[in-house]
Amino acid sequence: MHPWLLLALVPVAGLIAMVALRERTTRPALVLARGEAAAALPPGVGAWLLRAAFALAAAAAALATVALAGPRVLGEPDPATTEGIDLVVALDVSGSMRAADFQPKDRLFVAKAVIEDAVLVRPRDRVGLVVFAGAAFTQAPLTHDKGLLRDILDGVRTGVIEDGTAIGDGLATSLNRLRDSKAKTRAVILLTDGDNNAGVIAPESATDLAVELGVKVFTILVGKGGQVPYPDGIDLFGEPRFVSVEIPVNPELMKKIATRTGGTYYLATDAGSLKTGFQQALDSLDRSLLDGAPPVREQIPLAPLLLLVAVLCAGLALALWLGRASPVP
Repeated sequence: MHPWLLLALVPVAGLIAMVALRERTTRPALVLARGEAAAALPPGVGAWLLRAAFALAAAAAALATVALAGPRVLGEPDPATTEGIDLVVALDVSGSMRAADFQPKDRLFVAKAVIEDAVLVRPRDRVGLVVFAGAAFTQAPLTHDKGLLRDILDGVRTGVIEDGTAIGDGLATSLNRLRDSKAKTRAVILLTDGDNNAGVIAPESATDLAVELGVKVFTILVGKGGQVPYPDGIDLFGEPRFVSVEIPVNPELMKKIATRTGGTYYLATDAGSLKTGFQQALDSLDRSLLDGAPPVREQIPLAPLLLLVAVLCAGLALALWLGRASPVP
């Protein structure tokens, strides 16, 4: 849609108004027919044809302008599109997510981009967002409003929550978002780059709760662990400076959480494998009817029809112009 193109209708309307005003103030003219075929036309028909040609030309210009603006109408809602899943993404925002082994960006930047590309493009699913570091907080409850989720995700940063990696708290908070869900399929995608070292709820206890609630947990471990480049200010030339730091990981814990809850464990060492993990997790889930899900309605473009009518109007205007009578004062 390009609604600003509708401003082009202003000069078209102005031209029509000018011609109409001129017609009201100009004295009647004697009309001489052009050509033998027009000789039998009643007096004034030529002037009428001229006005009709102008009106059709103006209509063609207006229709073409509206078509260029890209108008659309919504088709009938498709009931099948109300099928989806209830999903909570639990995103690690601890300081280690600033590690730059996903060059040229850090882990959190790439994770946010993948969440937007793989999750927030699914209009049928309800999605919530939980972030965790030394503690866990709900950033967004389950919602179909992907625009709102994009805005919230864009504002997610490291350094806001006390540092640490409270995997148990992050999972338990995500499960609380799903506790009252009536969807057939409820799932958590837990993304972290470390080991549990903070929080008040043990990962094992949160896993027990997931099993009790029947929620599948898909775990994604970001990075290989070990020595990774970590930002350390800038050098004398204004370029980012990095130091090698050790980031402990616990893949066995991630595998255990996923296995016990019926999910899958993924290891993501770059942006491609991270996106693959998200996509495979989502594609493996069954969908069901969701209460309150907005049915998807296909957008039908009107531009082709408007342009066709504009061409017909322009052709008819040209025909009337060529066959008009010639006014002589």
